Amino acid sequence: MDDDTWAGLADQFADGAYASVKGRVRTYVLHQQLLEHLPPPPAPVLDVGGGAGHQSFPLAQAGYDVTLLDPSSAMLDKARQRLDRLPDEAQRRVTLLEADGENADEAVNGRRFAAVLCHGVLGYQEQPEPLVDQLCRCAAAGGIVSIMAGNANAMAVRPALERRWDDALASFDARGEIGVLGVPTRADTVEELSELVRSRGVEPLRWYGVWLFVDWLDFSGAELDPGDSEQVAAAAAVELEAGRRDPYRGLSRVFHLVGRKGPNDGTTAAKR
Repeated sequence: MDDDTWAGLADQFADGAYASVKGRVRTYVLHQQLLEHLPPPPAPVLDVGGGAGHQSFPLAQAGYDVTLLDPSSAMLDKARQRLDRLPDEAQRRVTLLEADGENADEAVNGRRFAAVLCHGVLGYQEQPEPLVDQLCRCAAAGGIVSIMAGNANAMAVRPALERRWDDALASFDARGEIGVLGVPTRADTVEELSELVRSRGVEPLRWYGVWLFVDWLDFSGAELDPGDSEQVAAAAAVELEAGRRDPYRGLSRVFHLVGRKGPNDGTTAAKR
């Protein structure tokens, strides 16, 4: 997706999607999953396609040194607006870079990071390999690579919940759809993405689901109140647990894969 496309979606994405219950649950669940693998602060973190900073700014507030890279000037404007609301100390730990993820290594001048994040970006790429290559390249030896991607094994969920039965039937073997922002997206499988990162020296450690029940409720037409903090917290706790367990995690429309980069020879001990 080019910058002009995101210019028309920045408000809807940053101020709408992330302010919803689904958006808040996504941020919380991913944050908790990340904390299981991240080294302690102030380790350097690169957020590729980081948008308005919803995922990486909490890390800056927790003491991490964050570089947010995004190709969209409109999204980076949103990031600056949100950054201005953070405490001064957290602001000083954030660097914003305007660049395409497929040129991340050049944009960061070859710097290597203890963690490289790429959440909700891979589905907008025609092919995953060029971006995955950059993510793995930018991770330091022993560093974490964290990717959130669409789940190709759950493509029929959304149209079925929306009662689009013909579309649901056709979606069992589909690899793409028009996403909730109204633009084409594609999906991956855990197995395919695991093999992609493994072939680039990053050993998969664990994968999670990100949301399940709040997603189903939303698409089935249920009204979820983002202002009800008690309900949002309760939902987030359930989603965090569901994302760790089978069969629930496999039913999530998105999954979160975390891997660790090996030493220079690309080998590392596998952990399942």
